Amino acid sequence: MFCFIGNKSLLCANWDYRTGMAYMINIHWIFLIQIFALASISEAKVSAIIAFGDSYVDSGNNNYIPTIAKCNFEPYGRDFPGSRPTGRFCNGRLPPDFISEGFGLKPIIPAYLDHALNISEFATGVCFASAATGYDNATADVLKVIPLWKQVEYYKEYQKKLRAYLGDKKANGVISDALYLISIGTNDFIENYYAQPDRKSQFTIQQYEDFLIGIAENFIRQIYSLGARKLSLSGLPPIGCLPVQRSTNFEDLNCIEERNRVALEFNGKLKTSAAKLNQDLPGLKVFFADVYDLILQLITRPSEYGFEVTEEGCCGTGLFETGILCNRHNPFTCPDANKSYARNDEQFPLNKIEMPQPTRLLGS
Repeated sequence: MFCFIGNKSLLCANWDYRTGMAYMINIHWIFLIQIFALASISEAKVSAIIAFGDSYVDSGNNNYIPTIAKCNFEPYGRDFPGSRPTGRFCNGRLPPDFISEGFGLKPIIPAYLDHALNISEFATGVCFASAATGYDNATADVLKVIPLWKQVEYYKEYQKKLRAYLGDKKANGVISDALYLISIGTNDFIENYYAQPDRKSQFTIQQYEDFLIGIAENFIRQIYSLGARKLSLSGLPPIGCLPVQRSTNFEDLNCIEERNRVALEFNGKLKTSAAKLNQDLPGLKVFFADVYDLILQLITRPSEYGFEVTEEGCCGTGLFETGILCNRHNPFTCPDANKSYARNDEQFPLNKIEMPQPTRLLGS
């Protein structure tokens, strides 16, 4: 189950929606290593991988809704098996795909809204996530994507189908033994609070953080009541270092430190909330995946990870292109996303990255 953890390089891929290529790749490894660490500690059986959240884990649900937040076209997917775009904001696979394979399950986690699939393909893994969404319903409204509450409704629907397919006893076992990946929150800040007037007029930034924490807690309590027991809850990356944010520093493209401090503050509150939920809810294990520091290392010391460029992405100018602006007809897109660049576009990472030894990542 842990056989490929020892490799120094990992093929993964992220083309884009909001973090810049380098970042998502780090998250692939952080997910893998931290989840495996959790599994080794708990000696837990994992029956399925179930993903909620945004573009970091969306395997293609946005293909099936009317939104411009799509990436089901080239060059996305050029390093995916079969070299085809799937709706993943990435040039290859996403964290849930690698994690599933690492636990001996299937190597590709399907999107729940994929009309070509049925419950038999979802029994050991399924994705309800939607790129560009957030904890806040208002964030999902910006680009008309699937809000978190609707993802929960799809999950309830999935449970009914699973029970009809496997029977109550087996289905309940799958639900309780599944590993739930939750990666969400970045868009609430960069797409909503800092980009739209409404929330900023209603909340200070600290009040907005608390508002989101309340939603996160309610969400976890809700899926817990539906049978979820093993959860990985991902914190925010250094949002002030996303290329789309750095591009507002016209002189030097440096990170916006004030926004990084907000990410750290939010992560602290989210981690505290996770610990409280572990105490309050019997049988619940929420593992907080703190991605901030490792991603910052990649940004500040890119050569250690096999990259030269982290302040911009491979796609177009690398500062703002993503989604429909990141396409094969853009004359500025680099020909090989895996050379020099850590990011594929203004938000997401690339397919290959040189990583330090796992013992270092685990802090041992």
